[in-house]
Amino acid sequence: MSRAEAPRGAALGLLAAALFGVSAPLSKRLLGDLSPQVLAGLLYLGAGLALTLFRAVRPATTEAPLVRADVPKLAVLVLAGGVAGPLLMLLGLQRTSAVTGALLLNLEAPFTIALAVLAFREHLGRYAAGAMVLILAGAVILRVQPGAHRADTPGVLLLAGACAAWALDNNVTQRLSLRDPFALVRVKTLAAGSFNLALGLALAGRLPSARITAAALALGSVSYGASVVLDAYALRLVGAAREAAYFATAPFLGALAATALTGERLGWSDGLAMAVMAAGVALLLRERHGHGHTHEALDHAHAHVHDEHHRHAHVSADPPGEPHAHAHHHAPLAHDHPHTPDAHHRHRH
Repeated sequence: MSRAEAPRGAALGLLAAALFGVSAPLSKRLLGDLSPQVLAGLLYLGAGLALTLFRAVRPATTEAPLVRADVPKLAVLVLAGGVAGPLLMLLGLQRTSAVTGALLLNLEAPFTIALAVLAFREHLGRYAAGAMVLILAGAVILRVQPGAHRADTPGVLLLAGACAAWALDNNVTQRLSLRDPFALVRVKTLAAGSFNLALGLALAGRLPSARITAAALALGSVSYGASVVLDAYALRLVGAAREAAYFATAPFLGALAATALTGERLGWSDGLAMAVMAAGVALLLRERHGHGHTHEALDHAHAHVHDEHHRHAHVSADPPGEPHAHAHHHAPLAHDHPHTPDAHHRHRH
């Protein structure tokens, strides 16, 4: 990835976080009329239907399509990110205040970073390590409080489980991010939405009113559709660990939205937790990485332009113009430049 693309990845990640951040307090309000399973189903179906409509209106794309070999990873996305994550979050939100629940969702960032480093070979510098400690410390500060800010142990554990599921989702999505993000998110949301809604209806017996159903579908189209597509592009450009830094701003926005939507007020511990977590995000954003490295030979297909990593010959069947997507070969290459752990920079350190 070129240095010029890093700000674009940051902007996409922050916008994705903003769209998702408002979903926690709004979802909590909808839980008064919906079961967690039905709400999760409607949120994801809203996302899938919106993306299907978008692709019907704008069918042309320069992205690489999904292929049969992607099915196992897609199954992980559906089960972890589309079924377990939202269901655990909604169950947890039933046992916490909107402000505390929104802030606890910041655990997704350190979980994503830890998994990216330990299991997916991403590099963790000293700034990122310090940031992970600060974000975890901020979550610990969110203690059990009386009154409107109550957060019992099962609620905290449920929200932590949701963050762990989404951390796995983020890392696997990063491995699929060279595919068409619209197709990727559409498959995930339609499959997860159908499963969750079927489960919810089996338990609840009926759909809510048309007004509540429409509200849930609309929220899903933005907070689980547009947000997740933008996040997939950010994962492509900056990697899972760094994307977690940008997306970590979502709980801050959710907590502020909760104060406006529910009338809750931030306590001193909420403010302190927010400040500590914000310091962690700021530290992670300072992370810079560059060194001499070697690219091994690689064959794959994705949307690209002819930069220093894509100097290959073409045949008549390859699509014209740039960006374009086709199968291509990367010859071994050794050079030195600032980079992030995108699809072309997953090397040992």
